Amino acid sequence: MSLPPLVEPASELSVDEVRRYSRHLIIPDVAMDGQKRLKNAKVLCVGAGGLGSPALMYLAAAGVGTIGIAEFDTVDESNLQRQIIHGQSDIGRPKSESAAASIREINPYVDVVIHNTVLDNDNVFEIFGQYDLIIDGTDNFATRYMVNDAAVLLGKPYVWGSIYRFDGQASVFWADQGPCYRCLYPEPPPPGMVPSCAEGGVLGVLCASIGSIQVTEAIKLLTGIGDPLVGSLMVYDALEMTYRKIKVRKDPNCAVCGPNATVTELIDYEDFCGSVTDEAAEAVIGSTITARELEAWIKEGRDIDLIDVREPAEYEIVRIPGSRLIPKGDIVSGAALADLPTERQAVFYCKAGVRSAEALAAAKAAGLKNAVHVQGGVLSWINQVDPSLPTY
Repeated sequence: MSLPPLVEPASELSVDEVRRYSRHLIIPDVAMDGQKRLKNAKVLCVGAGGLGSPALMYLAAAGVGTIGIAEFDTVDESNLQRQIIHGQSDIGRPKSESAAASIREINPYVDVVIHNTVLDNDNVFEIFGQYDLIIDGTDNFATRYMVNDAAVLLGKPYVWGSIYRFDGQASVFWADQGPCYRCLYPEPPPPGMVPSCAEGGVLGVLCASIGSIQVTEAIKLLTGIGDPLVGSLMVYDALEMTYRKIKVRKDPNCAVCGPNATVTELIDYEDFCGSVTDEAAEAVIGSTITARELEAWIKEGRDIDLIDVREPAEYEIVRIPGSRLIPKGDIVSGAALADLPTERQAVFYCKAGVRSAEALAAAKAAGLKNAVHVQGGVLSWINQVDPSLPTY
């Protein structure tokens, strides 16, 4: 369904702006009125990473007058495979500053507002309140649910996107006009069930595919043209090169936008989403060692079985010497329980410690009471023991 424009038009475009946006101005559906609305619009992009990079660049190129960047992280070399708003010389620089510099280079007529801070319950209302529209480029469930709930409580629309390996999703959530994110996903997946991009990877160009959809939807909402993805979920499969549009209905029992909503204020989203299961959180108590402790164990010749629970592709990138691979999924499912040691002490590790905690819980449930896991995983080993190894 078409919706009225989200913002009023600016008073005028300068001669330079008319030249710059001429290819928009000759489109009847956009024309001068639509471009003036873009100039008057204020859009916040949450995140300047994989999705935020193309989104911010195309928002700037389109002539959105005020662009906010909510991002607290710094540029890392591993970002550059997909986060195209940053470059080699930006490594170590705050992403918000790097992104702002790129935006100004793309379009000097855009005002850039930097929010170089962690978006949380204490500041999200104040930051969101400054903008007409939110674009969600986050990559964790706790922030996604916070963004949704804050947008619903403020009555603001937001454009959501998600990417993983070769698959992407996008939608527009606006409780005043249709469903919200919780209508689609009432509860977060169990901790550890859905790997992050840092754990499972993402095809770099997929970010551009989904990010461009997000900006397309933003432009449609701001100018009042076309049929935005309110009440629809766009699902993209890059390997098959297919798009599917799935109907999403407003949930009358939704906890935040339903008539009998139980979430009427922001909650503890880390607790709501959890980082590990309750079983894993219990299993690691008294059964966690540091990378330095593991190094000492290896040097003293302790009889351990060092088990890497990541995926084979990760194991090929980097590993702790002397380890063997048993993916976490095989341990948790029970398929590899027979491969676990019965006489030697099992020591599990993963990339950062989450998956190894889940593997530890499954191993203890199977009777390996003296098993332990390495806090911080292979990344801690690299940082504390052997910095010559590659990170990812």
